[in-house]
Amino acid sequence: MIFHDNVVKEYLKNVYFISGTPCGGKTTVSRELGKRYGITVYDIDEAFAAHQNICDMEHQPNMCGQFRNADEFFGRTADEYKKWLINNTREQLDFVLLDLIRLSQDKKVICDCHLTPEEADRVTESSRVIFLINDTTDIVNAYCDRIDHTDFRDYIYSASDVEKAKAVCNETLCSLSRERISSIKNSDYFYIDRKNGKTIEETVQLAAKHFGLITVSKVERGSALAQKLLQFVENCSWYEVKEHIAEMLRKWEFTDWECMFAAVEDGEIVGMASIMKTDYYPLPEIFPWISCIFVTESSRGRRISGELINSANAFAKELGFTKTYIPTEYTGLYEKYGYTYIRDIVNYGGDTDRLYAKEI
Repeated sequence: MIFHDNVVKEYLKNVYFISGTPCGGKTTVSRELGKRYGITVYDIDEAFAAHQNICDMEHQPNMCGQFRNADEFFGRTADEYKKWLINNTREQLDFVLLDLIRLSQDKKVICDCHLTPEEADRVTESSRVIFLINDTTDIVNAYCDRIDHTDFRDYIYSASDVEKAKAVCNETLCSLSRERISSIKNSDYFYIDRKNGKTIEETVQLAAKHFGLITVSKVERGSALAQKLLQFVENCSWYEVKEHIAEMLRKWEFTDWECMFAAVEDGEIVGMASIMKTDYYPLPEIFPWISCIFVTESSRGRRISGELINSANAFAKELGFTKTYIPTEYTGLYEKYGYTYIRDIVNYGGDTDRLYAKEI
């Protein structure tokens, strides 16, 4: 069965790929981003054993390869070892893509992987890929010094000639790294060269900015975020309703489970949404409403509205609701977030709007 690239890209639209070279910081940056933004991290190396259990010699001969011991594994030439590594990665990619499709349908996922620029062209968009590179000549010892690579260290130290095993492995990985760096630098993809002296914190910030990652938080009464949201509303360009929303925040006119959400990027609010019992319509039997959806002009086009709506829906689901509603004058705006047109409704001002609903 063959899946065309456009289909794969659509189903992987919630996946961010962090690839690059050994010692580039892929795992560290992936995990830090996952922790900061509450995003699931998928490590293809950790998934390899499970994939190996379901592969077969006809379709994944390299993944099925068995080695009696470290001497046999590292006894290959560097060229043989490199070819085996490349083929392993290519064979595993099918498993990885299907895992990612399953994991990312209703949430974001960060994939710590070994994609090449050519493979990235097929499965995703440039805005969702970062390459981290590091042109080092001592990859193996750097690996052995890491706490999360103790299995690798123990295996290579089980060879009868440890230094020879290290030399073969290092030659292989350095050769692959040089080729990968050349390919990355000659592509149009965003990359970060760790040899330029960037700290982990700087690298994480650059990655988050490239991916356009934001945090969406429920706004609590009397909090610093509530005061910041009020200032955001007072200065926003949504002139028709901003005073009404600002007054709601000043008097905190939210009852029971009603609340607002704020999208924050680099410490600044860039968007908001609310979940309410009623909206500007004489329809008390319909609730909860997701409303007050607004994203500042400079941040539009990055699906921040979708993040706000998803957060409101997750909150509504926790409360036991099975459906939420959005009113709008527009066609084609909320369909992309899974909403379905129900019917036209008339607001208190006498104007006709469109009512959308979504099962959550």
